[in-house]
Amino acid sequence: SIFMPIITTKYKSPPLYLINHHLETIVPSFFYKVNGVEYERERLELDDGDFLDLDWIKNGHKRLIVISHGLEGDSRRHYVMRPAKLFSSKGWDIVAWNNRSCSGVMNRLPRFYHHGATEDLAAVMDRVLTLDYKEIVLMGFSMGGAMQQKYLGERTVDKKIIGAMSFSVPCHLLDSLDELSRPNNRFYQRRFVSKLKKKILKKSKVMDMPVDLSKIQQAKTFRELDSAFTVKIHTEFADADDFYDKVSSGQFLPNIKVPLLVLNSLNDPMLSDRCYPIDLARKSEYIYLEMPRLGGHVGFTLPNEKEYSYMEYAQERFLEEVIFRSSQNPVLYR
Repeated sequence: SIFMPIITTKYKSPPLYLINHHLETIVPSFFYKVNGVEYERERLELDDGDFLDLDWIKNGHKRLIVISHGLEGDSRRHYVMRPAKLFSSKGWDIVAWNNRSCSGVMNRLPRFYHHGATEDLAAVMDRVLTLDYKEIVLMGFSMGGAMQQKYLGERTVDKKIIGAMSFSVPCHLLDSLDELSRPNNRFYQRRFVSKLKKKILKKSKVMDMPVDLSKIQQAKTFRELDSAFTVKIHTEFADADDFYDKVSSGQFLPNIKVPLLVLNSLNDPMLSDRCYPIDLARKSEYIYLEMPRLGGHVGFTLPNEKEYSYMEYAQERFLEEVIFRSSQNPVLYR
């Protein structure tokens, strides 16, 4: 059969007041709130002495959605709570896990997390696979989507994992950094770098950090911060370039053997051309690529819709039309 899982998007445009890709990205991030989500927290102790906080919505269902947040996000972000709210009302249990240091509590070790830190997602998955779920779906946003893609592509996954969805994913980190270094996108890089620096410096007050703190204070870009911090803490990487090269999720996509949605808008200020795996989707049985012209980064706001974004619409559609049908007869919709 001929596979062509490039999905014709049904996302037309955001509300008129979101007049460009920056507003499409920033307004939801700063202003959108989701009410009515109550989590139950579980602390997962890790083999290295650290911990992860997992936030659950347990309804006693046999199906589970595992949600991975983006860089410096957490389980309370609007883009995590919207699907948590929607799918917990539709027969799913939910677990939204927080990366180390993102749950509101500082983690115990000098390290934090990074795009390729799939050992932490693996610990979460090992935990949920011991529970009584029959079907598990992964959902990840931005960095969380990249981590999830790498996780699915670097191992043979349990057969209970029936599919995955990822949104606004920087599949190629080096190219994404080039995008973030453009003058009109530097705002995002400055914001992320300053948040991460604050965390590192805060942690250095309570424990010895095997890094040069003056270099961290001077860091203005991801590359400077990763050179001064990430590759010093994670010694398996020779330097920043080696780190970006090894953890980028795009190289793991060809190995994925469950249906995966990649929804990346073409006007995303953080994505480069190589973050749209068009050739792979055309010849893959498993990678479904949807590329709306508009949407920004984890935006996809719908006009006259307060509760949900286009992402939740895409999640429902992909679940119904691909994930649940792919086991019997793959339905490729265009």
